[in-house]
Amino acid sequence: MNDEDDDAPLLSIGAFARCVGLAPSALRFYDDCDVLRPARVDEATGYRYYARAQRPRAVALRRLRAAGLPLAEAAAVLDGEPEEARRVLHGHLLRTRDLAEATRAAVEEILRTLPGGGGRAAAVVGGPELAGALRQVAPAVARGAAREEFPVLGNVLIELDGQEVRLVATDRYRLAVRVLPGRSMAGGPGRALVDADLLADVGGWALRGTDVRIEVEGGRAVLRADDGPERALPGADGAFPSYRVMLDALAPVRTRVITDRGALRAALDGRHGEGEGGSVVRVRAEERELALSRGDSPPTALRAVCTGPPQDLVFDPAVLLPALEASVGPDVLLEIASAAEPVVVRSADQGSFTMLVMPVHDGV
Repeated sequence: MNDEDDDAPLLSIGAFARCVGLAPSALRFYDDCDVLRPARVDEATGYRYYARAQRPRAVALRRLRAAGLPLAEAAAVLDGEPEEARRVLHGHLLRTRDLAEATRAAVEEILRTLPGGGGRAAAVVGGPELAGALRQVAPAVARGAAREEFPVLGNVLIELDGQEVRLVATDRYRLAVRVLPGRSMAGGPGRALVDADLLADVGGWALRGTDVRIEVEGGRAVLRADDGPERALPGADGAFPSYRVMLDALAPVRTRVITDRGALRAALDGRHGEGEGGSVVRVRAEERELALSRGDSPPTALRAVCTGPPQDLVFDPAVLLPALEASVGPDVLLEIASAAEPVVVRSADQGSFTMLVMPVHDGV
């Protein structure tokens, strides 16, 4: 408190409330909770008076409460150490993201069950870009026993939202997300679950046109090429996993690795001679190299640019290889949180494609 504040007259509860954007009733409540005590309380009348130096705390409290923080957590932010404040705020941010995603998914599901099947959304994307996006997410579609156990994972999610078109697929071990910039967006948001088998030849069809118009309504999608032909894609049943929650829940990246995509593919493929579910490959990321080994075989060293602490991971090549094959460009970027967390695989020069790949537990 500076000298000017020391000499300034105290403000009544009404005047202080107007000054900081809080209601007098809120100030009484915060006083009762011992979070924002007045500078003085008149013993005869019980009137509360506040000092001007209390304005920053009151404004901060108002903002924290507007952000939805419980009072106990708001007090921890105001009075705790900076590290504690950051921990509390980060935890609240994750909870609000999860709640927002759950709310969005629930509302969209209700909208789809209403007569008419929900609103209509449309977007125009480049035909070659759509073909490339379908190729990139296809490896993450569930096949075989996984698809029999979880039929919904045999679909690709087509989502139109804002100015973006997203294609999403997951088989529980991989999650692929490709974002396409939409042109001439209309309506929305909208989404459709489409059987991956129905999309198998759409890529070749989309390549024949410069542009493709995607229309989503009632859980189904219609693709129209600029030269006239169209593809009607009926919607599939089931609740697709909340992929945004999965992305938001990712642990902070500790190590980033950029290496030659072709060299990494070749090194993995050379150790992948036992078909689906072949033996695991151990990967160690260090400052200037990526070392791959299996069993007692000598490691293969690849040049790499690594930032962050060294990491040791174990992969099933059958899971990691398709992620590399779906990427584009000469380099691949691996973002690693730990040996037990999903690894984010990106094209080093294309941030619109993301695939999460689960490592296997050490000792497998």
